[in-house]
Amino acid sequence: MKLNILTNKTGIAVLLSMAIAPQASALTLEDLAKRLDALESQNRMLLKENADLRESVATTSQKADAAVAASEAVAESTSGIKKLANWADKTTIGGYGELHYNNLTGKGSASDKDEIDLHRFVLFFGHEFTDNIRFFSELEVEHSIAGDGKNGEVELEQAYIDFDLNDQHTARAGMFLLPVGIINETHEPPTFYGTERNPVEKNIIPATWWAAGAGLHGQLGGGFSYDAYVHSGLAVPNSFKIRSGRQKVSQAAANDPAITARLKYTGIPGLEVAISGQHQQDIGQGLVAGLDSGNLIETHAIWSTGPFTLKALYAMWDIDGSAIEAAGADKQEGFYLEPSFKVSEKIGVFARFNQWDNKAGSNSGTAANSEKEQWDIGVNYWPHEDVVIKADYQYQNNDDGGDQNGLNVGIGYQF
Repeated sequence: MKLNILTNKTGIAVLLSMAIAPQASALTLEDLAKRLDALESQNRMLLKENADLRESVATTSQKADAAVAASEAVAESTSGIKKLANWADKTTIGGYGELHYNNLTGKGSASDKDEIDLHRFVLFFGHEFTDNIRFFSELEVEHSIAGDGKNGEVELEQAYIDFDLNDQHTARAGMFLLPVGIINETHEPPTFYGTERNPVEKNIIPATWWAAGAGLHGQLGGGFSYDAYVHSGLAVPNSFKIRSGRQKVSQAAANDPAITARLKYTGIPGLEVAISGQHQQDIGQGLVAGLDSGNLIETHAIWSTGPFTLKALYAMWDIDGSAIEAAGADKQEGFYLEPSFKVSEKIGVFARFNQWDNKAGSNSGTAANSEKEQWDIGVNYWPHEDVVIKADYQYQNNDDGGDQNGLNVGIGYQF
């Protein structure tokens, strides 16, 4: 507070003089006025220092608040980065793709084929929720462009979750590839010989074949493993073509589910032997008269020793129903043999003999001439272990005379 009373310095001096006269009779009024001036100056100085101190405290407080806010922002940012890093560490992205060129000459009912096609572009996405719960998916674009009037398709081939029950057994639920054959589950281009996938697994099994359901897979010990699933079944149309019965889990009819199981042995280095079976009570989902239950048996062996590998596979459908029996399609079967040899780490050569028949149940009429045979001979070149360039020649000798012979060339990758 300012001392306004000091404006009348003389009056105050007189009063003070009277009050302290006994102790300070030697002081003059002028001395008192000077002392009052000094006190007023000190008071002003103290007031200024107090104001400066208040301003300093306020500034310091603001800086402290800003520092706290910055610290919290840094902590939040660090936490976000840690969360992102943790998510990235638990999430996987991969994929594969292949480009094909086919130059084939058609005979009989088969036409010429001279085209180049981006056959597949596939992306994998996976995530590990915990050490025991994992997600995996596979999204594919076929033939480059999909949509009305286009040649291609966009397909979600896998989307499932695995739940580890213990170190040996895992439960699976969702949409997944069925455990049948050699290439149905493993069909990335660098993993097999030949530009095109073999016709036996394509037309008999039929790869690529996926369904929705649930089941178990795991290890039994001694080199044995197993798979067992209950899942959506085929809906084979009245053409009785097994491949056309794949529903691809797109509003799939679920009147009659299927059961698929596999037993596999890998207890000897370089050897894989497996047998798979599937049963479906109504393979037409009740939509085709004269089409009843269907059973598939598939077995294969892969033997590798040094640079040499031999693959062999046999698959057969046994289907009941008056209509399919009349068409001779109640039995559909095929097999192939494929020896291959790695000349070096980068070059391998192969030969494959394929034989299949989608109307093997008929012994008379036009259906009796339904057996097909195809030889494939070619080379794979791997400039990198995950990149492959392929070239092969196919030669068909089909009973119906509808042959396609010629050259196939392709490039593929996986990551």
